Amino acid sequence: MNPVELIRKKRSGGGLTRAEIESFVGGYVSGKIPDYQMSAFLMAVYFKGMDPEETATLADVMLRSGKVVDLTSIAGRKVDKHSTGGVGDKVSVILAPMVAACGVPVPMISGRGLGHTGGTLDKLESIPGFRTNLTIDEYRDVILETGLVMIGQTPEIAPADRRMYALRDVTATVESIPLIAGSIMSKKLAEGIDALVLDIKTGNGAFMQSYEAAVDLATALVGIGTASGKETVGFITAMDQPLGMAIGNWCEIVESIECLRGRNVADLMEVTYVLGGAMVHLGGKAGNIPDGIAACRAAVWSGKAYEKFLQIVKRQGGDTSFLVDPAKYPKSTYVLDVRSATGGSVTGFDTMRLGALAGELGAGRRILDDVIDPKAGIILSKKIGDTVEKDELLAVVRTDRGEVAERIVREVLSCVTIGAAPAKRGSCIHATVDSTGVKPWTTPEAY
Repeated sequence: MNPVELIRKKRSGGGLTRAEIESFVGGYVSGKIPDYQMSAFLMAVYFKGMDPEETATLADVMLRSGKVVDLTSIAGRKVDKHSTGGVGDKVSVILAPMVAACGVPVPMISGRGLGHTGGTLDKLESIPGFRTNLTIDEYRDVILETGLVMIGQTPEIAPADRRMYALRDVTATVESIPLIAGSIMSKKLAEGIDALVLDIKTGNGAFMQSYEAAVDLATALVGIGTASGKETVGFITAMDQPLGMAIGNWCEIVESIECLRGRNVADLMEVTYVLGGAMVHLGGKAGNIPDGIAACRAAVWSGKAYEKFLQIVKRQGGDTSFLVDPAKYPKSTYVLDVRSATGGSVTGFDTMRLGALAGELGAGRRILDDVIDPKAGIILSKKIGDTVEKDELLAVVRTDRGEVAERIVREVLSCVTIGAAPAKRGSCIHATVDSTGVKPWTTPEAY
């Protein structure tokens, strides 16, 4: 296989055979194909796409580039959740201990920040001492002991995705259905799950900004999961404003702790409870999703979800004293207010730009080897539909980068649209997707 010819074939819109995909991905993992040729291949796929058969083949080849974990010795149906990424999306941090507290084992292998979005691993690693680089044996031991484990990819799990994922972040090839589907499902199918819940974001802060693109991605993901014998359900959820109030790694951990202690951040907890309810249902601990939601709410209000989070943080080496008393965490050098220039009602956000600005503050990566500042971020005071007075606080910017602080305060202000007429707040859940197709979501009465 000539790598140049294969890149040219895809660049010209041609379909690739399984043998060609295996040869190219395998050559990249072995080091025979360099980063620059994989980057060219990723860009070709970004522009020309892949058909469903190619996409499923890519996911399977990436999966088989490493080991598949065997968790059959652990009792119960193992269920995980994956989000396609958004701004302020800290759902996994709340959801995983909440679902585990309901008796469903949760083996969670997560990723790092990608593009304008944050990553669950980066959030967890903002907790001093928290280890996400467990071996496969440690991974099994932790879930056996606690019913939950939250790690990054080990060298043995989907090594092709591990390397391709990092390249996509710095080559502007993130927003591609085949690449997203291959990345997600190669990791998820390798981690030993029995069922999977997917959160596919849509809106101006999502990789799939249109509803139609989100449905296409959800259909591809559910199709791969179902074909692999895993019960898979997806939810199309709103990402037209940051989820919750916090953007940035430690900022989001603090908000997650507050929610696990019972704070109701409406949009964040709606998504968390619905996804969690589906996981509890697929895990066999509830007869339907509304009953699963009720079980999740009980786990939060009883304190069991928060205690489970403390347990997993301690088990994975984290210093829980910072969770009990977040005020002891190091402070940013610059903490600046963003205040409204006018009165009215918040009608919208430039959500993707807010995510990018958080990255400029230090919360994300611009190049592959960038070091993240876990303290950096943006804390919102208002959401869509909230009323605002002139000079009222809209957000707080936190950073150690004095050279960008004042400019970013101005840019954050420009990301918030304020109008005269109040904006309506709708449900964050638009639809569900499973093996039978796409269905509108109806909020359960119990919720």
